[in-house]
Amino acid sequence: MRHLILSALAIISINFFSNSQSLSPYIKVGETSKSVQEATRDVIQTLKDNSFTVLGSYHPSNKSSLAVIAFTRDDLKNTVVKVPDRGALAATMKIGLVQKNGKVTISYTNPDYILRAYLPKNYNSYKSTFVTFSDNLKKALSPLGNEFSSFGGSVEADKLASYHYKIMMPYFTDPIELNEFGSFEEGVNTITKNLENKKGNTVLVYKLIYNNSKVAVFGVGLQSKDDGESYFLPKIGEDHVAALPYEIILQGTKATMLHGKYRIALHWPELTMGTFMKIMSTPGDIEDTLEALCE
Repeated sequence: MRHLILSALAIISINFFSNSQSLSPYIKVGETSKSVQEATRDVIQTLKDNSFTVLGSYHPSNKSSLAVIAFTRDDLKNTVVKVPDRGALAATMKIGLVQKNGKVTISYTNPDYILRAYLPKNYNSYKSTFVTFSDNLKKALSPLGNEFSSFGGSVEADKLASYHYKIMMPYFTDPIELNEFGSFEEGVNTITKNLENKKGNTVLVYKLIYNNSKVAVFGVGLQSKDDGESYFLPKIGEDHVAALPYEIILQGTKATMLHGKYRIALHWPELTMGTFMKIMSTPGDIEDTLEALCE
């Protein structure tokens, strides 16, 4: 009987700690002495060789020392779109490259962290698909480094579904509506045209369209020197560059974005309030820029 009780307590303890484990938004793959351009080429080729789809890449803040590669895979892409509340935002993962002191650090958004946050009610329903994706991604990137260490702050896994930075701050379920169009096709055409014209000093990094579901996600680089990435990124941390680009999601006829006070905090969870205040205008600036792209 004593052994049974101890076993039961051990199981409860294991479950408790596994449910309350902390997750970080990024995973560092390793460092290379190659240039950002060479490392980007290696990452893209590695992803393609392992059945991942590269959606696009760019240099945040227009800095050659920074690069981001946006990618997905069919199993992830086709699963998350089943979630009607902006699930398609979770289809795209990003790899960041940061050059410092002659070395380029390669990191990527932690799928477990992002998927738990962006699919708050549905993560467990598709967990096996997500775990396979994460494991396969780590294996695919292993020739590029062997660290695979977490960084960028942390949030308890079971709190990511209801994450917000502070009391009275927005949640995932508090998106900002940018515009409503007459049709899905009109929305896609309007946003695409504005991005192709680089309206508001923006750049189209990637476009992911589900024609059957009438869902589209646009990855938008914010390249204004006054209020874009080059303004806010140095203040909150370029090591988190894989947080970018920002997204517009079009579902049916309605275009929305995640609130800046939610999305920035989620990707920089260790920010102090003092640092957050240094970019207090940024959430509004991003909203104005993305809203203009939908007009």
